[in-house]
Amino acid sequence: MTVFHRNEKKEPLPDALKGGVVAIGNFDGVHRGHRSVLKKALSLAKARGVPALVLTFEPHPRTVFQPDRPVYRLTPAPLKARLLEAMGFRSVIEYPFDKEFSQRTAEEFVQSILVQWLGASAVVTGFDFHFGRGREGGPAFLMAAGERHGFAVTLVDAFRDENAEVVSSSRIRDLLAEGDVATSAGLLGYRYTVEAEVIGGEKLGRTLGFPTANMQLPPEVELKPGIYAVRFRTEDGKLYNGVASYGRRPTVTENGVPLLETYVFDFAGDLYGQTCSVSFFGHLRDELKFDGLDPLVAQIKRDDEEARALLSGVKPLGELDMEIAFAPDASKGG
Repeated sequence: MTVFHRNEKKEPLPDALKGGVVAIGNFDGVHRGHRSVLKKALSLAKARGVPALVLTFEPHPRTVFQPDRPVYRLTPAPLKARLLEAMGFRSVIEYPFDKEFSQRTAEEFVQSILVQWLGASAVVTGFDFHFGRGREGGPAFLMAAGERHGFAVTLVDAFRDENAEVVSSSRIRDLLAEGDVATSAGLLGYRYTVEAEVIGGEKLGRTLGFPTANMQLPPEVELKPGIYAVRFRTEDGKLYNGVASYGRRPTVTENGVPLLETYVFDFAGDLYGQTCSVSFFGHLRDELKFDGLDPLVAQIKRDDEEARALLSGVKPLGELDMEIAFAPDASKGG
């Protein structure tokens, strides 16, 4: 799959990708609500015999307008692209979003991007999609523009879960802030996953008999501190079960930087410098401060046993969950 990062003036779209069906949106999380839009684009592209593409924006527009309050991204760009590729999209266009771009009129957006650059034959988006300066372009504008320029427009209603509640990225973020990775997985359709480089730590876990792979997540991440049953994917695509602690390690440090520390079951080797991923299957307990290292070690052993028991019976929630948290990445030798 091709991922485009530059704007149309610097990197023309290959002819093989022009005339496709374009799904437009931020799609942070690629959750079940997003997939109602994305699957419609895929089905239209198949019926028309043209490529299916995703047009998204980097960085997230809210981060551009409120840089002091960056958005907690459920799926950073590389993970989002991997999920979209797994769904069957030919290309992801990560269009650069900045304040200058935000001042383009809705008609400029349609003409310069959808018509001239992409040559879109059809556009699929959510019913509440707005674009252009001051959000002047809405569903009615887009449909009228499609009639003028010769591309079809499909608007998809909000997707609701089994309890008739709208599935949204903000709702999933709220669940993760509560540590409810099980319910969030039901809305995502796969286990919540983070990616980061494995960095050096204080090596206390190794001293205690539980060496950990340490990752520093972006500061805007709002995952609840605590202990989780996880699956760990190495840079070469191999999967391992594990138990992870996310937080500031109150037993051994004061006001430490939040770290994700994963004890990877049945693994021996050096992970430093690798970009690995961690998928969250269950919240075991909150982060606690223990009175010394002995009770900490005793609790870690209980966490180990509980995580192994939880992970022994898990099953994939669907194709994306299989891709992210179950199937080794054969392309990387896993």
